[in-house]
Amino acid sequence: MQIDELERLLRNWLNIDELASIDSALNGLQVASSRTEIKRIALAVDASLISFQRAAAWGADLLFVHHGLFWGKALLITGGHYRRIRQLLESDLALYAVHLPLDMHPEFGNNAGIARLLGLEDLEPFGSYKGLKIGFSGYFKEGKTLDEVVARLCSEGRNTLGILPFGVEEIKSVGIVSGGAAAEVSDAIDEGLDLYITGDASHTVYHHCLESKINVIFGGHYLTEEWGVRLLGEKLKKEIGLETTFLNIPTGL
Repeated sequence: MQIDELERLLRNWLNIDELASIDSALNGLQVASSRTEIKRIALAVDASLISFQRAAAWGADLLFVHHGLFWGKALLITGGHYRRIRQLLESDLALYAVHLPLDMHPEFGNNAGIARLLGLEDLEPFGSYKGLKIGFSGYFKEGKTLDEVVARLCSEGRNTLGILPFGVEEIKSVGIVSGGAAAEVSDAIDEGLDLYITGDASHTVYHHCLESKINVIFGGHYLTEEWGVRLLGEKLKKEIGLETTFLNIPTGL
């Protein structure tokens, strides 16, 4: 697939341009290469020296990440940033990054991916950010214990950052906003949900959750945001016929 064709495809699939005004990330092709044809795409959560090196070693033409290098402000090409850029250029590896659109996508977004993993039904947009609902809420067909939800979320050796078991024992309703969205627990409380799942842990919401009697899982930023790139890689492979691989580089955070 030609790089310009892939760019149009991804911008259309992910509604990138529609969210440009509210996302601090510069979504899209962040670093080009001399390659005009893309056959092999590596996918990772973070743009980092190690993800660039592993993508190049695998023979990727392009690396797709959720957390890119550019976030709407000028950044000097020195130090670690210089080493990252140098690695991309020396490897002739293109970098494509998509932040908020990949969190909220209903088919292959981070939050939809978690909801699918947990087996939630009757999904609805949830969790307001700058006027847009970027997460999802849903319901279990049969109630689950908090331990059962954690076990399903943390399969394959994954671990949470923390759990607040302050709500009902039988969980039926769940709200999900991946990444750094502890404050959005207020939306879950306002909607009367039994459980809220996000990535980053936050001391400041502890007493609010305790007093509101809601269960919370701080799954970790990485754990809650690996699903979008995984699902997108599967879609590119099945529907477009590209070779894809997911580079699992967990931070434990």
